[in-house]
Amino acid sequence: MTKLEALLDPTGSAERSDDVTLAPRPGTLKGLSVGLLDNTKVNATPLLKSIAAELDRRYGLGASIVYTKDYFGTPIKEELLEQIVSECDAVITAVGDCGSCSAATVADGILFERAGLPAVSICSDSFLISGQAMAKVQGFPGYDFLVAAHPIASLDADEIRGRAADLMLGIQRIFGLES
Repeated sequence: MTKLEALLDPTGSAERSDDVTLAPRPGTLKGLSVGLLDNTKVNATPLLKSIAAELDRRYGLGASIVYTKDYFGTPIKEELLEQIVSECDAVITAVGDCGSCSAATVADGILFERAGLPAVSICSDSFLISGQAMAKVQGFPGYDFLVAAHPIASLDADEIRGRAADLMLGIQRIFGLES
């Protein structure tokens, strides 16, 4: 006789919404504050700062603010999420380049969207399935996040700028920006 096993949610969040509504898209980033959520993985901050520099060059950001999570393998804590939502107009989370950090990066993006803040989550392509699985677990199976070529942690500064450039079209699409 077949017995079904319980599926455990690795996020530790027993309650979640089935809300799959995205936050309103900004249309432009001119004069807006963009949060950069570093999950403490190697090269997360340089990648996020390279993206912010390019967004500033193209749109004239009001500010880009770096925030750092306590631990890459779990979703953002409520207090930090509320701070970013209150201080920013959009947020970019990075970088998922392993199983748990990819899942947590996608969960972070979904949490921001549900809090009303448009979000771009970035994972490496080797962990696309982890990100998709987390989106499904969070009740948001169609959540749109970006994947960059793996690896990211071992890249030098020039290669990081290249990865950031590769992600720009996806960031524009997800934020609903004019190019």
